[in-house]
Amino acid sequence: MNFLQKKNILYAQSGGVTSVINASAFGLINSALRTKEIDKIYAGIYGISGILEGKLIEINEQPTEKIQALRYTPSSAFGSCRRRLKEEDAESFKKLFQIFDEYKIGYFFYNGGNDSMDTAHKIDQYARTIGYDLKVFGIPKTIDNDLYGTDHSPGYGSAAKYLAISMLEASIDTRSMSKDSTKIFIMETMGRHAGWLAAATSLAKLNGDFGPHIILLPERFFDEDKFINKVKYEVEKNGYCTIAVSEGIRYKSGTFVSDMGFTDSFGNRQLGDAGRVVANIILTRLGLKVHVATPDYLQRSAGHIVSKTDNEEAIKVGEVALEMALSGISGFMVTINRVSDEPYQVQYGKVPLFEVANNTKYMPEEFITEDGYGVNEKFIKYAKPLISGESYPVYENGIPKYAHFSLRDKQK
Repeated sequence: MNFLQKKNILYAQSGGVTSVINASAFGLINSALRTKEIDKIYAGIYGISGILEGKLIEINEQPTEKIQALRYTPSSAFGSCRRRLKEEDAESFKKLFQIFDEYKIGYFFYNGGNDSMDTAHKIDQYARTIGYDLKVFGIPKTIDNDLYGTDHSPGYGSAAKYLAISMLEASIDTRSMSKDSTKIFIMETMGRHAGWLAAATSLAKLNGDFGPHIILLPERFFDEDKFINKVKYEVEKNGYCTIAVSEGIRYKSGTFVSDMGFTDSFGNRQLGDAGRVVANIILTRLGLKVHVATPDYLQRSAGHIVSKTDNEEAIKVGEVALEMALSGISGFMVTINRVSDEPYQVQYGKVPLFEVANNTKYMPEEFITEDGYGVNEKFIKYAKPLISGESYPVYENGIPKYAHFSLRDKQK
């Protein structure tokens, strides 16, 4: 393919969103706008799904204040998708590269998690196969914190902060009503295979031990009898009990407690109401009043209480992705590598896309308490820096003012 000396960038977002995914977009875009080697910057609407339909926004034509607002805007400003390209789908790859050629794309950045890195890897491999000059880079993103090769993922710190604060406040509420009303509060967190999010609720204890008293992790099988005994113990001890439940907890048989009976477009089993299942067990066996909260989308798009560390690192991985791609590297995802805990320091590196796509980072055994119903000081030491500081958005009329891009029409 023949390109002008200056090449164009295509950036897109994929998978479940976070409160700092657009901060990574800002890091990449803001740096690219100042880079002489780059001509135009495009953003794909609704990830690969929209790109295949030719839906792109030319960022260079967007107002500066809108680009700056990306830094504090949660969720996906350009729209996300759950489409996973399959190797046998030759027509999609052909169509995709026709669009790359039409827009003279020399750099493709995909901001997502495991499945998104798999798609980015396939695109990189296809470009090499057909001899198309394309640099492909993955930008990490997931609140689940299960991406392989990186100490932690942008998005996790802010979700952890939101869940810890929510658990703290709900635990205080439950304690105040426990005399003759609610005895049990359950919060169901996201986390299909790894318990990082449920574990984050333990950070609620940093400023006083109101709860949680029990954390149910996917890394431990759910044993109903042992669990009920633990609940009874905590209620007798405290007068109440607050519990964090990961959506991905399983029975010893391997079956998800909350399996809804069907799969999503990524091929993952759809999960829901693990907290309600656990609540019904408590109600049936102990007869105690239980309240259940499912933060769901709230935990991943809480832009009003973003971690400063998370926001700054999200911006940095976008900048580093551009820097590495411009150096001629392709087929990697940016990683965050911890240098020290105190003081907290990190360096940025890279990991092959195919390694990220084919691995999952679980909670280390050394982070989990001996009885399996919580996490220890090693986890606290790991997670505490990630929720440090606050990165508040601009407020107007009493609520945050976020960036808004049209997601409906093709814009050249």
